[in-house]
Amino acid sequence: MIDDLEISNALLPVGFCDVLPSDAETEARGLQKMMNIFANYGYDRVNPPLLEFEQSLLAHAGKGIAEQTFRIMDPETRYMMGLRADITPQIARIAATRLINSPRPLRLSYAGLCIWVKGARHSAARQILQTGIELIGIDNAQADAEVILVTAQALQALGIQAFSFDLMMPQLVQAIIGPENFTSAQLGALMRALDRKDVAAVKYYGGDYSDILTAMLQAAGPADQAIGALRKLDFPAEAQRLFERLLASVKAVRNQDPDIELTIDPVEFRGWDYHTGLCISVYADGISGEVGRGGRYLSNNQEPACGLTLRPDILLQRAERPLSKSRVFVPYDCHRIEELSKLHEEGYVTLMSCAVEGDPEEEAHHLNCQYIYKKGKLFPL
Repeated sequence: MIDDLEISNALLPVGFCDVLPSDAETEARGLQKMMNIFANYGYDRVNPPLLEFEQSLLAHAGKGIAEQTFRIMDPETRYMMGLRADITPQIARIAATRLINSPRPLRLSYAGLCIWVKGARHSAARQILQTGIELIGIDNAQADAEVILVTAQALQALGIQAFSFDLMMPQLVQAIIGPENFTSAQLGALMRALDRKDVAAVKYYGGDYSDILTAMLQAAGPADQAIGALRKLDFPAEAQRLFERLLASVKAVRNQDPDIELTIDPVEFRGWDYHTGLCISVYADGISGEVGRGGRYLSNNQEPACGLTLRPDILLQRAERPLSKSRVFVPYDCHRIEELSKLHEEGYVTLMSCAVEGDPEEEAHHLNCQYIYKKGKLFPL
């Protein structure tokens, strides 16, 4: 129990923090750069509410975030509501309801805060910032590639040059082993072994599939290397179809930007419960853990969709920080608004004095200004 009121009023719940100058400005500018890229590629911005009824928020794709969702009761309707933990399910709802008659493919972008019940493994943060894009109403390799390519442009706009996209096809393992061929205990042990990338355990629990699963496990790595190893495997028909789609998506990316770093993990499946095809994790040099994730899924009305969600709050730790603007002190009653507007257009920040008396230069130094404005001119301090 904290008795000091002055101290306790500054405390926040675990996982929440104030974003102060100049971090808040850096965040706002970086976010706008990303949104501008999305807009350049035809992704129209939508802004769903932070809070909505639990029934709609946790339906369809939203089921996957139920455990991370704060719930409260609406005092007006007595219905349960949830604070969003992810914006993607809300985009799926909007596409299937309010924008159901909009031309397809539908391109939407978004940015906003989300609230988690508990922080992720690589971060204790529970209030997070998300931005991303969703391409809805089309299911082909070119659509998969577009989401990757546009996201790459957004990362570059932040000044982040070293990043990679890790590609997965979670249904591939299921198509190979046929879960009905294992007891629930055997299947659980095998999936844990694959999740942990434990080659010895995969060989032990894999039965007739141990050789192909081990080869897939060991194939993980740079896309070209992984594809070369996977081409040598004799996949059953459904698994071969999934593999061909993975190849097509990689080719579509390479055709437009051969320099994007792609890796493949053919046995990864954890955390992709509602996804229906290609899945994507985004990594950036110098940042631990994912900075983005997404992939192919079905929207609320069973429309095919593909999207990627990024974490600007994490990315901006490595992004280029914007240059600070020079600050100009404007003494009391020494200006007209149109004069200051001209300074703003030239890239200056103006601070107008509210003091009728006092030394203007002393106040300017106190406010960390680089210039003082006198008689229509700037004078350095």
